[in-house]
Amino acid sequence: MRRLPAPAKINLALVVGPRGADGCHEVVTVLQRIDLVDRVAIDVAESLSVSGFAADTLVRRALEALAAAAGVEPRWQARIQKRIPVASGLGGGSSDAATALLLANRTLPEPLEPDVLHELAAGLGADVPFFLRHGPALATGTGTELGDLELPQDFWVVLVLPSDAVKRSTAVVYDAFDARAGGKGFDERRTVLLKALRSVRRARDLGALPPNDLASSPVAGELVARGAFRADVTGAGPAVYGLFMRRSQAEQAARGLRRLGRVWVTVPAWYG
Repeated sequence: MRRLPAPAKINLALVVGPRGADGCHEVVTVLQRIDLVDRVAIDVAESLSVSGFAADTLVRRALEALAAAAGVEPRWQARIQKRIPVASGLGGGSSDAATALLLANRTLPEPLEPDVLHELAAGLGADVPFFLRHGPALATGTGTELGDLELPQDFWVVLVLPSDAVKRSTAVVYDAFDARAGGKGFDERRTVLLKALRSVRRARDLGALPPNDLASSPVAGELVARGAFRADVTGAGPAVYGLFMRRSQAEQAARGLRRLGRVWVTVPAWYG
């Protein structure tokens, strides 16, 4: 059985434009893996099965899409061990699907090329292609157009998933964004983000990136008050992250915030 970790991600910045004629929003976002991972295992089998996470649909869809593209029957056994909280903005389902694609593709007599896997991943969800790659990335368009980024990785991440947070669907979050005309000024905010990225030399420089356009949380303010040099909601939320220069500072902040909900202390991850 082939196994790989499926890491979570945080959005170090997320700038969103107005809804286009195709019904999609243009985004510019900085994606960073973190060392909070699910585990995915794949083996060849007589038929397709997915175990370990009863609510899964995305891994199954990924394997069915891979089989169709390769012209084979979907004959894999997939096992998912969940650690990334579901519907949190951390991309766990997307990461699981991408990891399943990578593992199952290696079992094919003629594995599909990376550009074909990218197309399959983009058809599954905007975040899925990112998890086929290594390192941080700048995602543009609908989020599936990816460019390499060289960012500092020498910081600590505190994640907070507030116990009173109500996860709204991504569609509802975008509808609320449209209702408040959130896309106005997109070009200016995109310019600010790209300029800030060009100036990043050390971890603290990430603090100059603009805030998340889709969501905010008072928990971010608490993280800053406890020493985070940057804190924000990731994706459409509700998980919130804070970036810290020192482990001791991150762990102290985590202890003080456990009253709010589930808390993790982790670090950036390069692998995919």
